[in-house]
Amino acid sequence: MNWSQLFTSTIGKKIVMSVTGLFLITFLVVHVGVNSCIFKDAFDPTDDGDMFNRAAQFMARNVVIRIMEVVLFAGFFIHIIQGLVVEFENRSKRKIGYEVNLGNRGSKWYSRSMGLLGTILLIFLLLHWWHFWIPSRFTHTGIEVPILLSNGFIGHDMFHLMKATFSEWWIVIVYVLGCISLAWHLMHGFQSAFRTLGLHNKKYLNMVNALGIGFSIIVPLIFALMPLSFKLGWIG
Repeated sequence: MNWSQLFTSTIGKKIVMSVTGLFLITFLVVHVGVNSCIFKDAFDPTDDGDMFNRAAQFMARNVVIRIMEVVLFAGFFIHIIQGLVVEFENRSKRKIGYEVNLGNRGSKWYSRSMGLLGTILLIFLLLHWWHFWIPSRFTHTGIEVPILLSNGFIGHDMFHLMKATFSEWWIVIVYVLGCISLAWHLMHGFQSAFRTLGLHNKKYLNMVNALGIGFSIIVPLIFALMPLSFKLGWIG
């Protein structure tokens, strides 16, 4: 398979989706780890978001991480756009429905709805960038005044930006729905990526499936708890 076929053939597109998908799963682990620093405030109110702000400041100042951000964003768009292209191609080839609708006996509903879930995630991702990434990197809207962190560095108060953002229920609801979509998307995508890349050994595939289910529940749940915790007053 040459490079052009990698982006034009159906198999090539699925390979690209699998590779970028696994790369983005790695990003989710890092992202949920950094953002989980906000929960220190629940156990130590005197922290007032300092631990999270220090973690955010490290991510913003580290050159390697800044370069990786660009790669990750490119990966997000490639993954989502490629997924939508594959979805539209499959639908165009299957204009006439199956004579017998097997429903969940043929495949799970979330496996059949990856296009819809991916679209919801794209909308959620754009909203997330607008609320946090653009202010933290470019406009500094809502965090205009730098603060002195406990590590001696000057940074921006991302913790209180999150608190202000999640003070409105409609935003909290949109984020929670995005996390639910992420959970269902991962439920299929996690194991599907390994299958596409050639993992067919039943023993290891069962392990990957179990790991995928756990990952698909725990990571989106932690992300969903963040806006809910701010809005319900558990932190901040």
